[in-house]
Amino acid sequence: MNITLLSVLVFVGVFAAVVLIHEFGHFVAARLLKVDVEEFGIGLPPRALTLFNWKGTDFTLNWIPLGGFVRPKGENDPNVEGGLAAASPWARLGVLFAGPIMNLLAGVLVNSILFAQMGVPDMSRVMLYDVTPNSPAAQAGLQADDFVVAVDGEPIDSDDEFRSMIQAHIDQPMQITVQRGEETLELTATPLSSRSPEEGALGIMPGPPMVQAESFIQAIPYGSMYTYAQIRQIISLPVMLIRNQLSPEEGRFIGLKGIYDLFGQAVSRDVQSRDSVPPPSTSTAPLEPTNFTLQIIASLTLTLGIFNLLPFPALDGGRIVFVLPELILRRRVPPEFENVVHAVGFALLLAFMLYINAMDFINPVQINLP
Repeated sequence: MNITLLSVLVFVGVFAAVVLIHEFGHFVAARLLKVDVEEFGIGLPPRALTLFNWKGTDFTLNWIPLGGFVRPKGENDPNVEGGLAAASPWARLGVLFAGPIMNLLAGVLVNSILFAQMGVPDMSRVMLYDVTPNSPAAQAGLQADDFVVAVDGEPIDSDDEFRSMIQAHIDQPMQITVQRGEETLELTATPLSSRSPEEGALGIMPGPPMVQAESFIQAIPYGSMYTYAQIRQIISLPVMLIRNQLSPEEGRFIGLKGIYDLFGQAVSRDVQSRDSVPPPSTSTAPLEPTNFTLQIIASLTLTLGIFNLLPFPALDGGRIVFVLPELILRRRVPPEFENVVHAVGFALLLAFMLYINAMDFINPVQINLP
């Protein structure tokens, strides 16, 4: 299949799925908490047709194939019996939190699939993923893909243990036993205090090697831990920008075109890596299979979930903020005031999204996958 066509299909399918997962969370929570839902829309209006009606909810197909929506009964009017605004504050919180939570759970699922394909770390062994040229490690003869067996005759059983041994030998020679293929080598290297933390005292990147997961269940804990790390990284982006640890260009928002460009690169690289079969007459090794598309899917669903939890009017987080005073003070914010705030917030959010999407064309972000 043509790569461009495949990229378009993947982009539309993934973007729609990520948004629908979010809306499905709202829908399920609303049904469980006895809140009536008038419509569950696949795609965005205008409506193409009504697929079916289930327990009072119209399931519709709409013309714009980017996501979907849920329309609860009485979303902004507490006088509508059985509607969202008339529900208890705990029920409203449950419905509002359900969408972002579904996105976060989807991130765990995608990351678990990623580890099931790539393998899970073998925490009992240490491999050198990279050796910096001209570093103490390189001068000692250490190479990428070496397995560290022992230091000064003491067996090394974990990455943390190896790092501790390096710190204990700062400016002192250490004898490192490594396994390289079928060979066992004894090499001497000296970690230097004169090297910066970014360079590393030895100039290596150690870590546990990846091994094939025995089952998908085994990959779930690693998918969960990686999801947690991604969430922390996304949340820390504003702080990193303020501290100049990230350039404005690296931390900028991207719109639909930017996301499509990212998917285009990912799909192209993944297809290329899986189709890289060298001719029989050559000794060229095939490329390692990449999983950029899965990584971007996980990042997209997590970003959507976290973004919707921001305390900005019209977002789930903004609506949650208006529920909290009712729980604490036992007094509800006047619905008329809340609706005006959300209307203004939605207008500002729409203007911001238009600006972001326009900037994708005026000043496209330069995205280069590693």
